Parts: sequence; C-alpha cells; structure tokens
Amino acid sequence: QVQLVESGGGLVQAGGSLRLSCAASGRTFTWYSMGWFRQAPGKEREFVASSGSVGVTYYADAVKGRFTISGDNAKNTVYLQMNSLKPEDTGVYYCAYSRSYIGGRKDEYNYWGQGTQVTVSS
Repeated sequence: QVQLVESGGGLVQAGGSLRLSCAASGRTFTWYSMGWFRQAPGKEREFVASSGSVGVTYYADAVKGRFTISGDNAKNTVYLQMNSLKPEDTGVYYCAYSRSYIGGRKDEYNYWGQGTQVTVSS
C-alpha cells in the first residue's frame, strides 16, 4: 500500500499563488508517477498535471503556463506550484500515484490522497 498526504491548500485571491505538496509513503516503487487531479462541486474529477520519476511531465491545457509540477524522488514527494490562479481553479485537489502509468487517465492511478481544498476568490 502507498499512502499519500497532501498539504498546501487554502483561500487565495484571483491572480495569487499556492503551492501544493504530496508526500508518498509505504510500499513505494522505483518507477512511478504522481499526478494532481481536481474536482469542483458538481463536476467530475479532472486531470491537472502529472510527473514521472524520470522527469516527464504532462499538463492539462487549462493550466499550461500557470502551473508547474515537480518532484523530489528522494522524498517521494511531488509539488504543484500554482500561479495566476483563477476562480475556475477552485476545487478539491487530489494527489494520485501510479505504479505504471503517467498521464491524464484517472482510472490508471492506483492510490489517491484525501484531497486538499483550493478556493480562489474573484
């Protein structure tokens, strides 16, 4: 089992920044990817960004140029730097871990965190 703990959510004004962190513990793997998804009220969970342990990254079009995903393999931790935040970025942000896949398909991720709330006010 892999446990994921997210932190860093909060309330910010439009145009502001937040940095999310997600630490993985337990039975982690040499090759893995970690991703961020978000879910707004009444909407499906959607892909935000993902990063593999070899450094490959993917982003949803809605966040390209504003969000940056990065990882610290030694700490099994992934970060999501969110800049120029918009009200439509509001939602619960979930960290996810995959043993064999990197990308935007949420069904391919094996483990999920509890989520952290991000609220962007206009």
